Amino acid sequence: MNDLSAFPITRKWRAQHPARIQLYSLPTPNGVKVSVMLEETGLPYEAHLVRFDTHDQMSPEFLSLNPNNKIPAILDPSGPDGKPLALFESGAILMYLADKSEKFIPKDMAGRYETIQWLMFQMGGIGPMFGQIGFFNKFAGKDYEDKRPRDRYVAEARRLLNVLNGRLAERSWIMGDAYTIADIATFPWVRNLIGFYEAGDLVGITDFPHVMRALNAFLQRPAVAKGIEIPARA
Repeated sequence: MNDLSAFPITRKWRAQHPARIQLYSLPTPNGVKVSVMLEETGLPYEAHLVRFDTHDQMSPEFLSLNPNNKIPAILDPSGPDGKPLALFESGAILMYLADKSEKFIPKDMAGRYETIQWLMFQMGGIGPMFGQIGFFNKFAGKDYEDKRPRDRYVAEARRLLNVLNGRLAERSWIMGDAYTIADIATFPWVRNLIGFYEAGDLVGITDFPHVMRALNAFLQRPAVAKGIEIPARA
């Protein structure tokens, strides 16, 4: 019997299947990284929707698991040494799930750290920069008369896309023939840039054909098609 009662988050989001990994998330680029990874690995999990419109992420229960009030977060009832493990930060969660499942990260040390390098490229560059474009192109920032902030982020996004495009020029995936957590982290953000943020034309996405080819391959994966809709919005 898996007892999760010591974790306050389970009082707000009750576990119907306490033996499974508990996912607390929203289908945003950072959120779907983890739902896609869980679908790809086949690890059993239970998804809980964290609603931003009702400020669920600021609730005491959610903050007890992630004091940084961001999604996603997980609670694994069968963590290291058989003890429950709570984790936040999508990059850390991807690394943990890769190790737990022994999938989507190379086993050799050099390949492992090269994959982590590209994971950090997404975490430190693509995610923050694309998010700023979303603010300035779709949300409140679009009303700013001064377009220099927007243009700065567009220029940086194009630089990052060029780096990624060069990496993919002679590779199927970021690490070569092997699909890894680097891809699972990166392509939800590329998808969001073009789709939800409506910024494909703004960044000249057609200038990056290798990125587009890999994005299309990513979206054709059955686990991705399912994972990008999890947790379902109420």
